[in-house]
Amino acid sequence: MRHLLTRRGLLGMSALGFGRIVLSQLLAEGADAASPALYSDLRPRKGHFPSRAKAVIQLVQNGGPSQMDLFDPKPMLAKYAGQPHPDGVEIHQPGNKNTLLASPFEFRKHGDCGMDISEVLPHHAEIVDKLCFIRSMHTEHNNHLEGLNMLLTCKIFPGRPVMGAWISYALGTVNQNLPSYVVLRDPQGYTVGGKQLWANGFLPALYQGVEFNMSGSPVHHLEPARQMPPGAQRAGLDYLSRINKLHLDAHPGETELESRIQNFELAARMQVEAMDVLDIDSEPPETKKLYGIDDPIRGSYGRRCLLARRLVESGVRFVQVMTKPGQPWDHHNKLEEGMPVISTETDQGAAALVKDLAQRGLLDETIVMWAGEFGRLPTTQNSDGRDHNRNAFTIWFAGGGFRPGLIYGQTDDFGYKSVVDRVSVPDMIATVLHQLGLDHRRTQFPHGGRMETPSDVTVTGARVVGDLLANEVMAG
Repeated sequence: MRHLLTRRGLLGMSALGFGRIVLSQLLAEGADAASPALYSDLRPRKGHFPSRAKAVIQLVQNGGPSQMDLFDPKPMLAKYAGQPHPDGVEIHQPGNKNTLLASPFEFRKHGDCGMDISEVLPHHAEIVDKLCFIRSMHTEHNNHLEGLNMLLTCKIFPGRPVMGAWISYALGTVNQNLPSYVVLRDPQGYTVGGKQLWANGFLPALYQGVEFNMSGSPVHHLEPARQMPPGAQRAGLDYLSRINKLHLDAHPGETELESRIQNFELAARMQVEAMDVLDIDSEPPETKKLYGIDDPIRGSYGRRCLLARRLVESGVRFVQVMTKPGQPWDHHNKLEEGMPVISTETDQGAAALVKDLAQRGLLDETIVMWAGEFGRLPTTQNSDGRDHNRNAFTIWFAGGGFRPGLIYGQTDDFGYKSVVDRVSVPDMIATVLHQLGLDHRRTQFPHGGRMETPSDVTVTGARVVGDLLANEVMAG
């Protein structure tokens, strides 16, 4: 067998071992200078200060939902429909006519908060007083994948950990028999970006999202490929554990190996508990009806939302729910036809999740986040659609100490740009972490010669948006 000599080994063997002594001293000094604790396990951890929330359910609306057709009506679009934008807004791409497009949908005010909701979201209209709307979001890129990367990592390029990975790293998880971070995607396929949207980046691999299947075996490779004699699997795992320990003792600090060992052990524990959590057939009929489980159009997304509730109820820290494959909110044309399709598929499940969490007393400690990667333009594309717009979009939160019934921020008269109480993506991520008891500036991991943070605060200047929070004394 070939034995490759590592740099650490070379320092140990050369110059009577003085190289290893110097290296050990440098590493110790570096550890003292870095100061933040570094983790490689999923044991539950306390945040920097008391938290309002314990878990997050992230409803990713991939494709770029149109704010002026869902949550942010603009009468000026109807008044000046077919005319050029008065401020000379022009987007030079094929198919863009640069004339204003009125929303084809009717809006009505709902709830005590008087929130405007489009007719395509009737179930959202029932829960507006539980939601915290941010109409003044803005981001940094007009392409889907870069926009999704920004929404989840605070950078437009791949390679950074997503929000769920950071939260799993910083807080661990309550239930040691389930992953800290679970991904629920449509069984028909992936959205643009695929597994990049739940990647651990430079964090240990243990903190990446774990996909749960919505059909067939719920977890990849959870069950043996063929039937084994009693005790054979346990004996094999024990033998593998001994070999891994020998290798780990010889190569300390290899986070990939440590993560693989812990993942194998977690998989063994999941064989018992995961099957119970994923059994939504045990839910009472009224709960299934609430989520539209048996509806051929609404049922697939509703099932994922119901499973998200069961997972956080069982101690999972972060659950990411995806829509159907591709970019279903991406309406470059035929907006009037396409918008009701994806709205109908997702509206009931999202609203049911908020209602169900509230009924069970879980909403106060669970953050529900509904967000796409950007918004849409007020001008036309292909005569009956809208192009991407990074300058303005609407997202909403529920629970976890976010102010219910709040309508925060404003866009201009045509919905092109956020102009009042603007909120950036790093601001949003900093605020979510704050509700979980984490200071986004002190949640750190060394990479590339610097201490990285979830909000990339040294570059973005992210802040916690205190006005979004209910009766909070700002920590930090």
